[in-house]
Amino acid sequence: MSDAISPKENLSNEEAIKKLKELAEGAGNCFFTTKINESTPHTRPMALQEVCDQGNLWFISSSESLKNEEISDDARVQLYFQNNSSYEYLYVLGTATIHKDKELIDKYWTSFANAWFDGKDDPRVTIIKVKPVDSYYYETKDNKVVAMAKMLFVAATGAKMEDGGVEGKLEV
Repeated sequence: MSDAISPKENLSNEEAIKKLKELAEGAGNCFFTTKINESTPHTRPMALQEVCDQGNLWFISSSESLKNEEISDDARVQLYFQNNSSYEYLYVLGTATIHKDKELIDKYWTSFANAWFDGKDDPRVTIIKVKPVDSYYYETKDNKVVAMAKMLFVAATGAKMEDGGVEGKLEV
């Protein structure tokens, strides 16, 4: 049986940042993985605050979290975004830095964070910036129903055809 294929569309610079922002913010949450070169990496769900105009991804975190400790030991992280409702997927390998800057905290603070902190002045509040080093995406070109029909056709017949998606590397 032949696999369905997706056309490749590698993007760079502003186009890559636009696609990164669209896919990451569309998903909203990701699996955030630290200790990526260890035999037991640590993965946890994280809410994305924003992808800025420079292509950096921003998160709120506690200074007391294991994640912050692990970033202090090794700044390399992996982010996995998935938006099932649109069949959109994004992988980001990046370098994380931890910030306690009051302006960044003010900018990225949300009332949702009150569940973990005693307000934005809580001394444990930190902001994590992830600068992408390598990124890869997959998304459907067609609507979800058409993409699913194409995938089912390929699975049933073994035909070789586009699967209704597009994928590629994002160079930010």
